[in-house]
Amino acid sequence: LLSLGTGTTSEFDKTYTAEETAKWGAIQWMLVIQRMTDAASSYMTDYYLSTVFRAQNSQKNYLRVQENALTGTTTEMDDASEANMESLVQVGENLLKKPVSKDNPETYEEALKRFAKLLSDRKKLRANKASY
Repeated sequence: LLSLGTGTTSEFDKTYTAEETAKWGAIQWMLVIQRMTDAASSYMTDYYLSTVFRAQNSQKNYLRVQENALTGTTTEMDDASEANMESLVQVGENLLKKPVSKDNPETYEEALKRFAKLLSDRKKLRANKASY
């Protein structure tokens, strides 16, 4: 399973003071809660799937690709400007160089190549079985 995320902001875990939040209106609360729930949903989906695959001793068959530290306009899902698209390309190129996780020092680039080979090999195996 190749799981491609849309990215999350690094700001969702920011702490706020009671004085600060006392001045918030409904929209400010909605924006903060939306960021938190989006990030939590992403993290929990990854946690659940990785746990299931690990329990089946198939962790090499699951790869989650996601940048968890988006900033600025790269967090805006409705910004398709050329500048933002270039920023997102840079985010992706930087992500390829990062390790998959603390437990897996393999870079995303290495993991994606390994995953592509795995999928290709399985497709060839299915094609060979179908020809019999």
